[in-house]
Amino acid sequence: MSSTVLPDPASPFGERVRHRLREERVVWFTTVGRDGTPQPNPVWFLWDWATSVLIYSRPQARRLDHLRANPRVSLHFDGNGRGGDIVVLTGRAVILGSATPPHRAGAYVGKYRNDMLRVSGTLEAFSSAYPTELRVEVTRIRGH
Repeated sequence: MSSTVLPDPASPFGERVRHRLREERVVWFTTVGRDGTPQPNPVWFLWDWATSVLIYSRPQARRLDHLRANPRVSLHFDGNGRGGDIVVLTGRAVILGSATPPHRAGAYVGKYRNDMLRVSGTLEAFSSAYPTELRVEVTRIRGH
C-alpha cells in the first residue's frame, strides 16, 4: 500500500481515519463465502501505520477457507448511528500462518493484553487459540 491510500491527515476525514485506526478496538472484517455471500465478523486488529492491518484467527475459522478461495476483503468500523463517521477499507488478505504468535506481537499485546487475558486466561493460551496471522494489504479507504 502506498502512502497515498491514507487520506490527507490535514482533512477532517483523514484525521478521523487515523483516529479510528489507532483507537478502535473492533473492526468488521468481511470475507466472501463460497456462494458469494459477504461474511462480516467483528475482529481485533492492529494497524501497522505503514501498509497493513494485522488480524489473528482461530485455525478452524471459516474465514480462512473464504480467503483461500478469494483474498479480496473489506474492513469497516461501526458508524455513529446516524449514517456518519463511515470508514471502509478494502484490500487483499494474506494468510501468514503462525509467523508471529499474538503474545509475541508487542503492539498487539499493548492494545489487547487485558482482553487476551479475559478471553483465554494467559497470553500464551490466547496464542494457542488464535495462532493464525492474517495481514490485510489495504488498497483503498473510503467513507465520510
